[in-house]
Amino acid sequence: MESNRALHSAPTLSFLDLINLCNNFHLPINHDLEDPTTLNHRDYVVPWSLSQSPDSPIIGLLRPKIVDLLRQEPEGTFVIPEHAQPGSRYRVSFHHSIDTPSKRTDVVKKLCERWRDSGSILQNQIGPKQWRNERYPVYRNPFGTHVSHDPSARKNDSDSGNYLFEMERVACSLFGIPTYGVHMTIYYEDVDGGNVRIWTPTRSRTKQTFPGCLDNSVAGGIPCGASVFENLVKESMEEASIEEHIVRAHAKPAGSVSYYHETTSGWLQPEVQYVYDLKVPSDLEPSFQPKPLDGEVESFDLLPLDVVIAKMKEGLFKTNCAVVLIDFLVRKGYITPDNEPDFMEIVTRMHTRFEFERW
Repeated sequence: MESNRALHSAPTLSFLDLINLCNNFHLPINHDLEDPTTLNHRDYVVPWSLSQSPDSPIIGLLRPKIVDLLRQEPEGTFVIPEHAQPGSRYRVSFHHSIDTPSKRTDVVKKLCERWRDSGSILQNQIGPKQWRNERYPVYRNPFGTHVSHDPSARKNDSDSGNYLFEMERVACSLFGIPTYGVHMTIYYEDVDGGNVRIWTPTRSRTKQTFPGCLDNSVAGGIPCGASVFENLVKESMEEASIEEHIVRAHAKPAGSVSYYHETTSGWLQPEVQYVYDLKVPSDLEPSFQPKPLDGEVESFDLLPLDVVIAKMKEGLFKTNCAVVLIDFLVRKGYITPDNEPDFMEIVTRMHTRFEFERW
């Protein structure tokens, strides 16, 4: 279970410390130079591609344990070479016959369900208690066109676009697959921009990840086919009982953050979080009150900004939620080049490309 236990025992954390706790993975220096099968290093990762063709896109990065498990899969599903082919980097891939989105989705679905039901394979990650029954999209280029902009990709089973297949949410980190979410900060501020207060939820203590930690006002992963904003509307009601018309009228897009996170178990989570702000208008202030609905959140507290910052520096927020709040502080002018010596490091490390070009 992913938690913030390492943060709670730490001294007061800087903003850069908080960024580094979330964006904490770097590819090994020799990743793109060596055949990983010749290395004896716990940190090496193996590229996962669509095929063994040298120009086939890399879609994820695998730990050796996953490669060993893939060797046990039925013949004709995956290709795991003994060594790199001449003139090509070493890679694990689908079998050449698994060449459409529907075929890949089917193979991966059966694999994940078999691991889930095994009773022994990675049960802390993909066992029945962790299973979400929610599929995430996998893309040729994680920064390219998404399914919500190209819905025909799923319907036509075409392999010519950016969409490649779908994967169970909890399995994505096992395969180093980039995932996407949407986070919103709901806040009040006075007319002069001062006296900022933020609605801050406490995560349920029964959550599979980061139980009992503080979170962003509304947050959730984006399943396959959902648009960013429509997913935000859905999550706002499910997590916080915020009516649709309020979100549609007042939520404003504010960019994105991205980071490359290695979990405490060593799995890789390259993630993009789309960021929204909702400034509660004065006419709603007296009655506006987020309330837990689906059990994901235990409670909501309206906290002054200085209290939010103090709790961030105590390590009480879920790691990626602290990053979203730092982005909010930069955009609102609370973190500036003049008051923060690590300003450029903070800003650039909130917008990583996962070293994608080196995969």
